[in-house]
Amino acid sequence: MTTETTPRVAVSGARMRFLRHYVEMVLAMVAGMLLLGPIWDAVTADSALFARTDVGVLVMATNMTLGMSIWMRYRGHGWAPIAEMGAAMYAPFAVLLVPHWLGALSEHGLMLAGHVLMLPAMLLVMLFRRAEYSAPHLGPAPLPGGPVVAALARRWPTWLGLLMTFDLWINPTVPPTPILLMLPGAYLVIGLFRRTLRDRRVLALQLAGLAGYLALALVAMSADPRTAGYLIAAGWLAHALWDLGHHIADRVVPRGYAELCIAVDLVIGLTILFLL
Repeated sequence: MTTETTPRVAVSGARMRFLRHYVEMVLAMVAGMLLLGPIWDAVTADSALFARTDVGVLVMATNMTLGMSIWMRYRGHGWAPIAEMGAAMYAPFAVLLVPHWLGALSEHGLMLAGHVLMLPAMLLVMLFRRAEYSAPHLGPAPLPGGPVVAALARRWPTWLGLLMTFDLWINPTVPPTPILLMLPGAYLVIGLFRRTLRDRRVLALQLAGLAGYLALALVAMSADPRTAGYLIAAGWLAHALWDLGHHIADRVVPRGYAELCIAVDLVIGLTILFLL
C-alpha cells in the first residue's frame, strides 16, 4: 500500500505546485498592470503616441511582464525562464497587431484576444519547463543592507497596498457602494479556499460581518450622496480594524493579505473623507 500511494501523493503535490506557480504569476501579472498603469498614464498624459491602441497594448504587456518578472525573481527563478515568460506576455499582441493594422481586428478585439491568448501562452512556457514549475519554490535570496532593509522588506504587503492606491492619491473618489460587500466577501472566499472556516464560531463571525456590511450598503444606497459618502468611508475604515484583528490573530486569511488590506482600506477611507 505504501509503495502505491507514495508516488500518487508525490504526483498530486507536483501538480498543485505547478498550479500554484501558474496562479501566482497570473496574479503578479495583473498586479503589474494595475500598479504601473496609473504611473504610465500620469507620465504620458499629453503624448499622442501613447494614446495609440497598438502602443497602449505594448505598454500594458510591459507592465504585466515587469510584475511577473519581479515575482519570478523573488521566487528564485533564473533569467532564462523569466525571459521565456516575458516573451509569452508579448507574443499574443505581436501576432494580433498585424490584423489590427490591416483593419480586421478592432481595438476592443485586440485587447480582449490578447489577454485571453496570454493565459495559454504562459501555460505552454510552463509546460516546457514542467520540472522547474512543479518543484518547490527556491525562495528569495537574502537581501543586502542589514536589519533595516530586511525589516522594510518584510513589510512588502504594506508597500504593495500603498502602490495599489497610488491613483487615489492623485484623483480621490468615492467607490461604488456595492464594493463594500467585497470586503467581508473576500474573507469568506479565501477562508473557504484555505479551509480556515471549519470552526463554527469563526464562520459565524465572518457571516455576521457580511450581514453588517450588507446593512451598511443598503443604508448608504438610500441616503443622500454626502451622507452616503461618510457611511462608505466609515465602512472602509472599520474594515481596516477588521484586517488588523485578523492580522494579529493570524486567522482566516494570510497575514500578508490582511496587512495589504489594512493599507488599502485606510487610504481609501481617508481619501473619501478628504474628498468630502
